[in-house]
Amino acid sequence: MLKAGVYALALLGLFALVFAFLPAGRADTAQTGAALQGVALTLYPARDADAVWRFRASEVTSDPLKGETHLAGLSDGGRWVRERGANGQPTGRAVLDATLKAPDLTIDSQDNMLTRQARITLVQQCADIDLRGTPGQPVRVEQGYGFSAPRAVLDSPFLTGEITRLRMSFQFQIDDSGEDSRISAPLDPTETCKNGRRVPLADVAPRGDLT
Repeated sequence: MLKAGVYALALLGLFALVFAFLPAGRADTAQTGAALQGVALTLYPARDADAVWRFRASEVTSDPLKGETHLAGLSDGGRWVRERGANGQPTGRAVLDATLKAPDLTIDSQDNMLTRQARITLVQQCADIDLRGTPGQPVRVEQGYGFSAPRAVLDSPFLTGEITRLRMSFQFQIDDSGEDSRISAPLDPTETCKNGRRVPLADVAPRGDLT
């Protein structure tokens, strides 16, 4: 479920439907949809009830016949998740779980997001994943799971590598990769991830008794 500030997308969809049924001069040039500019959006995925995506976009185009919403000039993309306490109950707080940078984005009818290239940062793991798609197989962010791409470059304190046919969860679990992938973990790491930031291990290592 996608929301733009003050029900802007609801109006967008209404205008799009009106335009869809207006007579067109030529069938091969007919287009449906409508556009908004300078919009803040919030996506509530039906298949990921604890998550909320927020974006800003310079232009938003909706096509009700395809069931797609296209965002151009994307910025401030982020996935926020509902925090749960030790008892499993919501604490009332939302924490930033991942950020997303992409030149544009298409959201389909299942709330999945498609683009030709993107950088996803998993905040709690300090992991940057640069994703590259192809015309036939774009980068895909699948709600309730994670993301996939034909090619990816991974950089984190725990793992680095170049990965083909990547499928990774939002929990930083690599579920599938090509045989030609190259993934490595440092035998003697020098840094770790603390509160979403990379820090030297020396700064978090327990101090010895100086007495």
